[in-house]
Amino acid sequence: MSTYVIGDLHGCCDEFEVLLSRLDFQTGRDRLWLVGDLVNRGPRSLACLRLARDLDAQVVLGNHDLHLLAVAAGAQSLKRSDTLDEILDAPDRDQLLDWLRRRPLLVCEERSGQPLCMVHAGLPPQWSLDTARRLACEVEAVLRGPRWIEFMGRLYGNQPAGFDESLTGWERLRAIVNVFTRMRFITEGGVLDFAAKEGLDAAPPGFMAWFQYPREDNLRVLFGHWAALEGAVPDARIACEALDTGCVWGRSLTALDLESGKRIAVPTGSQGSSSTPLSESRR
Repeated sequence: MSTYVIGDLHGCCDEFEVLLSRLDFQTGRDRLWLVGDLVNRGPRSLACLRLARDLDAQVVLGNHDLHLLAVAAGAQSLKRSDTLDEILDAPDRDQLLDWLRRRPLLVCEERSGQPLCMVHAGLPPQWSLDTARRLACEVEAVLRGPRWIEFMGRLYGNQPAGFDESLTGWERLRAIVNVFTRMRFITEGGVLDFAAKEGLDAAPPGFMAWFQYPREDNLRVLFGHWAALEGAVPDARIACEALDTGCVWGRSLTALDLESGKRIAVPTGSQGSSSTPLSESRR
């Protein structure tokens, strides 16, 4: 049995299918983890969503997944760069969206005595794993509950710029979501920068990448979101793996085999030889 953790799909289902074939992934034998942002910007978001569900993948929500939910709820309009219409017009739209909004923000387990977690953007050094679990559960309860559409209308915004335990209501939930799904650069005090999306050289004064601060535990963090890192974590002060290698931007889609520690990647543009796409044959 292998556990494969795959970076941001962003609707790149051709490459997803090729990578699964390259891994010889077998349902019932292997496990599949996805770091979020299954959809948007790429050409086959609907197929990615269906395949992830049908393979019973362990998925954490990314900011683009939440954007899909917000658009579907009528809380946000489609942006020019969005490629979500196929999902919104799909006959199984409601089932897919219901499945998606029940995905977690954080997945944790222990491997060889070391705690490990998967999250879309990262974990700030100020949060213990117990704190992260508790805060993720707060958001997940609302997403899965009767007020989720109302929440989508309050989700967007850069304020508050960081999380504080004194926050309440929608501001509290928004701050939690921003940390889990949008964080890149952060101050020692927990303030997030939402503007810089490039590599580490783009850090604003007083900010560093969240993984360049030490933690008090030995937690290993698997994350995506930050394509500009190209899978590298220079000067990391924690155990972590960056898995978004920019498939939708013309680079590659990467899987990490947790058992062997090996990375397997396929370049953007990879296509299988089968006349029947995996996303169709496994439905």
